[in-house]
Amino acid sequence: MSKKIVVITGSPRKSGNSFAMTDAFIQAAQAKGHTVTRFDAAMMKIGGCHACETCYKTGKACSFDDDFNTIAPAILEADAVVFTMPVYWYSIPAQIKGVIDRLYSLVVGGKDIAGKECAMIVCCEEAEMDVMDGVRIPLERSAALMKWKMVGQVLVPGVLNAGDIAKTDGCAQAAALAEKF
Repeated sequence: MSKKIVVITGSPRKSGNSFAMTDAFIQAAQAKGHTVTRFDAAMMKIGGCHACETCYKTGKACSFDDDFNTIAPAILEADAVVFTMPVYWYSIPAQIKGVIDRLYSLVVGGKDIAGKECAMIVCCEEAEMDVMDGVRIPLERSAALMKWKMVGQVLVPGVLNAGDIAKTDGCAQAAALAEKF
């Protein structure tokens, strides 16, 4: 069955390792017949949550109108959401953190978001897998809170310089992730 998948990236490096894995995932998902909508958060204007709790009072997800209000309707319509990013300083990059924090608006706005599938594609410079815990754990907990099913994780350590991903099976893992949807 064809699904609507939203992919949200968190890297500002278009030729970087997480983008290469993202591209591999998207190509495989589209080859399976899925519709993929991609948002490159680092190239968008997305601020953090203001905790004003006026979500959807203006008809948009957030009263503070920025590019998150373009992403929110796509998430609502999606069957699945895939987050892709490098690890920045042992955590989620600021470029995508605003999107993740503002998912709160969907909850406060009373939107029916339960039952979606989600996945993550993450890479980091260091060789230890636990370096990615600062991304993995918050995304797993967020998915559980929203009652989303985490269908897969691609976690690739040991890549820093653009192109390092080619020395790993990261792109193959990302493409294989498309099989889980």
